[in-house]
Amino acid sequence: MFQLGGRSLYLAPEDIKFGTREAVKDFGAVLSRYLDALVVRTFAHSQLEELAGHAGIPVINGLTDLLHPCQALGDLYSIKEKKSGLDDLKLVFIGDGNNVVHSLLYGCAKLGLNLTVATPAKHGPKKEVIAQAQEIAATSGAKIVLSNDAAGAASGADVIYTDVWMSMGQESEYKKKVRYFKGFQVNQKIVSQAKSDCLVMHCLPAHRGEEITDEVIDGPNSIVYEQAENRMHVQKAILLLLLGGDE
Repeated sequence: MFQLGGRSLYLAPEDIKFGTREAVKDFGAVLSRYLDALVVRTFAHSQLEELAGHAGIPVINGLTDLLHPCQALGDLYSIKEKKSGLDDLKLVFIGDGNNVVHSLLYGCAKLGLNLTVATPAKHGPKKEVIAQAQEIAATSGAKIVLSNDAAGAASGADVIYTDVWMSMGQESEYKKKVRYFKGFQVNQKIVSQAKSDCLVMHCLPAHRGEEITDEVIDGPNSIVYEQAENRMHVQKAILLLLLGGDE
């Protein structure tokens, strides 16, 4: 926001106590009188929808337990930038079927980018998100594939993407998940199944040695830092669009 010439105000969870200190509808209505746009990072996606329903300004989903659209937009831009387009590419996500995966499912389906999601059994994306993505993909021509075989899914990949195995609020499941996800680490063996010019992506922060090895994240195929930079630029584009910019 500063780079666009504006100002920003940060409200921490302990300041807001979102949904408990005051009604979500009141919070949205009041901040709409103070601000030009609102970016929200919260757990419950339903709270975000309720807030947006009572706000008179653009409300941007910065992250919820269901979706992470701003992240996915930056990711898709990064792939397009590096591959000079999205046609005939295969993106493979390996790990947990979390909010990032959900947004990638929607984004890839809309843009016609083939997506394979490889997760352990019972840790895949939500069924309703898969169904909606497949419905959209039927129009765009994107292929949506679900798998429980990380190595098989990585075969012929143009892009391999991973994320932490523990999403926010799941810290108590750490030991169980580390054991269960052992075969879903993005290491050199997995990357060797992909194309030689495959891009390796991670939305960061990474738990090195868990979902991805140092060898891979620091290797020649990794674009994680460019991916991180592009997040900033794409978020500026989102703000400019929603605030009525004409560039």
